[in-house]
Amino acid sequence: MRIGITSPIVTANPGAHSPWEDQAGIAELTTIAEAADRLGFHHLTCSEHVAVPTEIAEQRGATYWDPLVTLSYLAARTTSIRLVTQVLVLGYHHPLEIAKRYGTLDLVSGGRVVLGLGVGSLQEEFELLGATFEGRGAVADDALKALRASLGRRTPSYHGPHFDFEGLVIEPHAVQEHLPLWIGGRTPRSLRRALTLADGWVPFGLGLDDLTRMLAEAEVPEGFQVSLSAGRPLDPIGDPGRTGDKVARVLEAGATVVSTAIDAESAAHYCEQLEALAKIEEEIR
Repeated sequence: MRIGITSPIVTANPGAHSPWEDQAGIAELTTIAEAADRLGFHHLTCSEHVAVPTEIAEQRGATYWDPLVTLSYLAARTTSIRLVTQVLVLGYHHPLEIAKRYGTLDLVSGGRVVLGLGVGSLQEEFELLGATFEGRGAVADDALKALRASLGRRTPSYHGPHFDFEGLVIEPHAVQEHLPLWIGGRTPRSLRRALTLADGWVPFGLGLDDLTRMLAEAEVPEGFQVSLSAGRPLDPIGDPGRTGDKVARVLEAGATVVSTAIDAESAAHYCEQLEALAKIEEEIR
């Protein structure tokens, strides 16, 4: 069992963040990251949106820290916790751009990057960036194949319907021989994409019953990672019984990694909650 942390502060989705986060910044985030690292948690996350239309921000939130900058800073302040993009939108980037930038992060972090990747759904943002919205699924599939052919390679080569390159040098590049790719989404198609083109699945917005059914119907190979959310923010100090039950239920649903949000009133309280969650994890083991 491995427990990861859905990073506070870096996003502000309505109903999913605490008031103290509005006034918090890099100092508080670093304190939390260092505590999670010291306690042996599996990963921290950072998501991606470039510019969210004002009316949509009311539902999705407007705060999205840049994942490359954020995770690079945290890489320098931690030693072992994994750094997960949850998620990058494939259509916003050329695969070689991802391979170079996050390959460099993998190098400087000592091989701790996990690339969470998604197809994307915000049409206005696609249009703003000049990215292709219609047919984005096929583009994303080709991008995944191109990315897998490029990560960790000095001279990548790939020939596909949307991306075609060879005779290039990418230096530096990822140090992991097989940098993990996790696919985000909430549909059976996203799970199929993950099973055929990636190493893991990180769904969102689905109940445990639906997740259990979808995983039971799929042929999940050994070593495939399933990162499932424990749902509403956990309160390990105030309600350790419910916290343990939630983690156990997610594991029973098929998770190999449990992604947790933490109920807290400050960064210091958040770290205390992490201490309590680490003890609960030991008991479950």
